[in-house]
Amino acid sequence: MLIIIKDYKEIDERKLMDVYAEGNYENVEYFFPEEKNIALGIKKVEEGFLDFLRNEFFKNINNRYYVLEEDGIWISALRLHIIKNNFYYLEALETRVDYRRRGYATKLLESVINELKKYGSFIICDCVSKRNLASLETHKKCGFKIVADKGYDYLQNEENERDYSLEYEYKE
Repeated sequence: MLIIIKDYKEIDERKLMDVYAEGNYENVEYFFPEEKNIALGIKKVEEGFLDFLRNEFFKNINNRYYVLEEDGIWISALRLHIIKNNFYYLEALETRVDYRRRGYATKLLESVINELKKYGSFIICDCVSKRNLASLETHKKCGFKIVADKGYDYLQNEENERDYSLEYEYKE
């Protein structure tokens, strides 16, 4: 089932953090290199993640969090920022480690695309690491095309050599 979250109050914090558990673990070293207690570091990363959602992401009332849920478990999630009318920037596509390689990210992306089609033409942009072959294949399977050899982050207004820029366009 696709869950569309429009407000921070709709988030089940634990279920969402379970989707991002691997990334949060990896981000301890990046954000808190001095922290030797991994559990405490993960707690700090999670608090920062949730604080970002609460105080930045959902401040734009048109931004959405999309979650794929099955049997009460949040399996896959992504954030969709509205840049301008019918132009979106996708980020943070993630699937729980214990549910990977079963097509859930594809199912989530397809569900989001089908949801947006209800409202007419649109473009979704995303940046994907050149080394993340699984994510690149998932995006391509869903109709995204690589449009540039440098990733362009619409939120930071900057290019990145490590990523590709991808685009999905739907015209009514």
